[in-house]
Order: sequence, then structure tokens, then C-alpha cells
Amino acid sequence: MSDRDGNNAIMWFLAGLGLGALVGVLYAPRSGRETRQAILDAAEEGRDYLVNKGTGAREQLTEWATKGKDAVKQQKDQFKAAYEAGRQAYRDTATPEKS
Repeated sequence: MSDRDGNNAIMWFLAGLGLGALVGVLYAPRSGRETRQAILDAAEEGRDYLVNKGTGAREQLTEWATKGKDAVKQQKDQFKAAYEAGRQAYRDTATPEKS
């Protein structure tokens, strides 16, 4: 199946989903006011859910960024220490010892 066929299938699925929701609203046993209120309540719940998930995702990303920065700093410190040790070892072997 090509990407285009997959996109078409998704579009048809979403169209069917929308049509089903429309038919469901038209044949709902509630009055228009109750239906609108139910839709508003559901939208509010969805918004709250997305806000909570977004906040959680932001916190997780901040934690990962902090861990990444700490790991880079630690690697940088280890590299610097190894560099200085190598530099000192070179100095020790390059300079003639005095008797």
C-alpha cells in the first residue's frame, strides 16, 4: 500500500467518523440545549486533558534536558581531566630531570 492509499484511507475514516457524529447528534434523545451543553462539557474535558498532558510533557522534556546538560558537563570535565593528565605526563617525559 502506498502512502497515498494510506492517506486516502485515513481521510475516509475521518469523514465517516464526522458523519457518524453528525447523525448521532441529530438523533440524540436530548434537547438542543442539553446536547450543546454536553458538547461544551466534553470539549472542556478534552482541553483540560490536553493541558495536563502538555504540562507533563513539558516537565519531562525539562528533566531530560537537565539530565543531558549534566551528562555533557560530566563528559566535558572528564575530558578536561584526561587532557590535563596527558599534558602533565608529556611535560614529565619531555623535560630533562636535573641531578
